[in-house]
Amino acid sequence: MAYADLHVHTTRSDGSLELEEVPAAAGRAGVDVVAVTDHDRVQPFDEPLIERKGVTIVHGIELRVEADDGQRLDLLGYGIEPNEEVTAITDRIQTNRIERGRAIVDCVEDRLGVDLRLTANEGFGRPHVARAVDDHPDANYDYQEAFDHLIGSDCPCFVAREIPSFERGREVLSEAAELVSLAHPLRYDDLEGALARATTLDAVEVHYPYDRVVDLARVEQTVDRHDLLVTGGSDAHEGTLGLAGLSRDEYDRLELSQRYRPS
Repeated sequence: MAYADLHVHTTRSDGSLELEEVPAAAGRAGVDVVAVTDHDRVQPFDEPLIERKGVTIVHGIELRVEADDGQRLDLLGYGIEPNEEVTAITDRIQTNRIERGRAIVDCVEDRLGVDLRLTANEGFGRPHVARAVDDHPDANYDYQEAFDHLIGSDCPCFVAREIPSFERGREVLSEAAELVSLAHPLRYDDLEGALARATTLDAVEVHYPYDRVVDLARVEQTVDRHDLLVTGGSDAHEGTLGLAGLSRDEYDRLELSQRYRPS
């Protein structure tokens, strides 16, 4: 059982949990610490960590960035204290997300001849579209099939997002966050390229619920060789937390805002 689940999404991006529901979900899972890491959005509180109903909530973010070789990576920032730079960059991204979301919805509706009754707003992402397709009686695609055939990369209704460079994203998060980690390294096509860039960060997300058998040896070698910290989380988009995460000892090594530590 995970003590800390440091990768959770809410309705502020493409998750199904309201922020206020996170403590109860953590309690059901036996999780003491949750990092809320909504895509490209800071949370509506300024503190790096807060306590809610006996659960420590870490102010986090998952920021999509693009390396100079074209590979897109996800950076996890923990212990955010919002400043002008992170607010500006996330505001720009959210504007583009809305424009992109409208384009995807229009394409899917035209292609399937249905009305998904979706409005693209802040935090909108492709999972919103996939859920609407799955729920529509005339769409004939389930959630995963929507990604596989309609809105996934290289699919007819995919629209790429405008995202900051790796260097810019790292710079902004380094100023606003206590810790920056590379998310789910084994999900990238170029593992070596991703790990090379991880060496310029604080940490790597080692514990993650990949949907296949994975070999973590190369990731662990990078962590050991470059004295990186270890993060981990479930990447929860629904109501189940704690499928992956950190032990109490692993979380303590992160030294996130000691004054908010559970006793």
